[in-house]
Formats: sequence, C-alpha cells, structure tokens
Amino acid sequence: MSDANQGDTRVRELGHFIDGQRVDGVSGRFGDVFDPVQGRVAARVPFANAADVAVAVAAAKAAFPAWSETAPLKRARLLFRFKQLLDEHQDELAELVARDHGKLFSDAKGEVLRGIEVVEFACGIPNLLKTDFTDQIGGDIDSWNLRQPLGVAAGVTPFNFPMMVPCWMFVMAAACGNTFVLKPSERTPSPSIRLAELFIEAGVPKGVFNVVHGNKDAVDALIEHPDVAAISVVASTPTAEYIYGEGAKRGKRVQALGSAKNHAIVMPDANLDQTIDALIGSAYGSAGERCMATSVVVAVGRTGDEVVERLIPRVRSLRIGGSLEPDLDMGPLVTAAHRAKVFGYIDAGVAAGARLVVDGRGHTVSGHEEGFFLGGSLFDNVKPEMSIYREEIFGPVLSVVRVPDLASAIALVNAHELGNCVSLFTTDGGSARVFSRQIRVGMVGINVAAPAPSAWHSFGGWKRSLFGDHHQYGQEAVRFFTRYKSVMQRWPDSIAKGAEFTMPVAGA
Repeated sequence: MSDANQGDTRVRELGHFIDGQRVDGVSGRFGDVFDPVQGRVAARVPFANAADVAVAVAAAKAAFPAWSETAPLKRARLLFRFKQLLDEHQDELAELVARDHGKLFSDAKGEVLRGIEVVEFACGIPNLLKTDFTDQIGGDIDSWNLRQPLGVAAGVTPFNFPMMVPCWMFVMAAACGNTFVLKPSERTPSPSIRLAELFIEAGVPKGVFNVVHGNKDAVDALIEHPDVAAISVVASTPTAEYIYGEGAKRGKRVQALGSAKNHAIVMPDANLDQTIDALIGSAYGSAGERCMATSVVVAVGRTGDEVVERLIPRVRSLRIGGSLEPDLDMGPLVTAAHRAKVFGYIDAGVAAGARLVVDGRGHTVSGHEEGFFLGGSLFDNVKPEMSIYREEIFGPVLSVVRVPDLASAIALVNAHELGNCVSLFTTDGGSARVFSRQIRVGMVGINVAAPAPSAWHSFGGWKRSLFGDHHQYGQEAVRFFTRYKSVMQRWPDSIAKGAEFTMPVAGA
C-alpha cells in the first residue's frame, strides 16, 4: 500500500481490454473517474460504443471453440494459477479498489479476499460439472446428461465491489467453458483491467476475458448483440429489470440482482452489546454503499428507546477519513452526485416527519475538504410510507422503525417490495425458527447482520431484488453458465427389428 493517500495528482488514462491487450476504442467518448477522498478527477476512461462492443464480442466468440473444448481439469489448473497471482497482488488490487471507490483499504482487502474465494470454488470445476448417468433404463438404453457452456456471456457490475462482483461472473463463466465480456461500472473501472491482465498472465488464452467500459450505450450494445448468449447483472432494481426484460425478449439467458432494503429485527431478548456492534458495522461500513448493508432497524416492543440511545453515541463517534489512512471506520462516498442523492434522502426524511437524531450532512474531513464525505446519520420514528424506508439510499443512513411484536416485524419486512437480506437478533430459538421459515427474503441471518453466503453457496434476493431464475456464484452459477443436455444411447445389435409406435416406457 502506498504511504501517501491519493497523493498522485496525475490523471491516468485507462483503456478497454480486448483480446489480451489494452485498446483505446473508436467511440471518442470518455468519462471521468474521481478520487473520492480529494474530490477531483483521477482518471479518464473510454466509453465504448456498439463498434467497440462488437470487437470485444468477436474476440470472445473466436476464443470460444477452443476454450469450450479445453478439459475442465486444464481450465482448473489455469484458475489455480490465477488464484496464486491474486494472492500475490492482494494489496495492489485492494489499493485500486480503495482509490476508485473510496472504501477503506482494510475493507477493500476483505473484498479482494471474497473475490479470491470464488476463484477457489471455481478451481473445483471438474467435480462441479459432473453429471448423472443411468445404466439400462430399459431396452438396452443408457441415459445421461451433460452441462455444456453457452458461448459468449456478458456481465454488468456495480461500482461498490469492483473486484469481487466481476469475479462472481467471469471466473464462473470461464470455468464452465464460456468466454466473457465485462462492462464494469464506469465509476470504478481500474480493478477490472488489472484482473484481465492477471488472467492473461495466468495462461488463460486471449479473448476468453475482455473488458469494455462505458455507460448505457455499452450495456445496450451487449444486450442487442446476437452473439451474446447470456448476461449477468448486479445493479439497481430499475437497471436490473430493464436489462432482464430487454435481454429475455431477445432470447438471452439473464440473471439480474437488483436493489436492497435490508432490515434487522431486534427482539427484546437480544444481546444488545453484540447487536449494536453488528448494526454499526453493517450500516456504516463502506459508507453504507453495500447491497448487504443494514438500512432499517426494526425494534420490537420495548427495545426501541434503548437501541436508539445506544446507537447515537456510536454513530457520532465514527472515525471518518481518507480511504488509505489507518484506524478509521468509514471513508467517503463514491462521487459528488451520489453524495447529493443521499443528502436528498436525508432532507426528504426530515420533511416527512422522521426524527433525525444524528445528522451527518455537515461533516468535513480536515485535509480533504473537497472530498465526498458524509457523516453517519440516524433516523428514529420512521414510517413505512416514507421514502427513506421504501427506497434504497445506499449511504451511511440508518432508520429505526418500531413494532409491537415479531409477527408485526415479519409482516413489515414481507410487505416490502425488495427482499435481498434480513437479520433477526434474538437469544430465543423458537423465534429464530419462526422467523427463518416465514420471512420472504433471499438471504437470512440469525444474529448475523450481513448474511452474505460464502463462495460455495449462492448469493441473491427475492421479490424485486432478483430477476431471473438463478442466484450468483456457487452451484447456481454453474447452472446459469451451462445448458443442460440429456443423452439416450442404444447400439444397433440391441435394437429390435421393426418400427415401434408405442410410447417408450422406462424399464420396458
């Protein structure tokens, strides 16, 4: 890690990564990448048009035949080498994440490790692609199934996890024999370029993994390209729903994760010392720019006053500063525009009548006065009809809602249109069992504030937090990035003479 925090004032020139090399592209359009700590432009990234996307897709298409026929064991050995390179470059990758996004270096390091976990899982692809065989189902016929790659797959990833989420997609797609075109967030593009370089260094053939930058034009070009067979997306719900709809109507396979509004239900019997620690870390880590961040505390019964009283000093004492500085709790938001959006939600909450007990809007950081900083904010007496309850804020803002009992808390969560993750804090096993069975949310935590599954499970929400049939990574990713084929086989010396007009029956 560099000693100075964002001390380099040069504007870096970034490029696409296509067919194993950096490419400037032909669109002539560029976007700014900001240093969130200093509040200035740090890099310039090209925005792809349809022609740029077509070049990347053509490279992926050309690489597909040989890569798809490469033995899974050989693909796994290349992934082992890629994993080794990621281990060796952990700090470099974490610094790229921290500089583009603004999250703390320690937090970025955790993101890198979670990305590496997916690679470790993918290294088991020879076993993950094993399928079923049935001997002698009837009439000297054997039956088995295959899982075969789709072709060229594409991914659209968000700004908040620019290393980990791409690994969810391109690593699993490539392990299954597909080739890939990634469109990372234009706000945090640097880590994806380095990932592509390391993929090549690991020995993966050119064209298997390509990166194109840009905005909606690049996304639309991927959706519309006839050679793109599948699209994986993590984005806001409106964007995820748009890509899912446009891709599906063109016959593409699409998995699309959307927005989140994550609740933490606190029961009267909860261990409040542990609960408050969990809530503070989940709500304000990475400045709340996580799809797993707790954004609503549902205080049951008499717990409301004590929960708010305990949260107030903790929120006020958050240590906020530059992302590469030590001993901090939170860095800046990703851009000035995003900070203004979060400001707007705080204003709306006050106007709607919620009680703003901690106001982070006036927070500044000495030496970084132009940075995109916002202090932690805390609302009490939030009602379900308020926008700060209904909509994803994606910032360091926590709301407290009060309900009389667990049944009311479950009904409240189940009524929300989003269903990414939810947590229950309790010491009662009966409450936990009722909650885990009745809650209509995709990822559930019991005394765990951010229940993000490990790489060998799968990640995804319910309701309008997920479009499509598959969750991300784990065995779900193997199913998404492969097509099922059933094979039945019989040899001539066992075939009876004459036509058969009856319906085939197993065992006959």
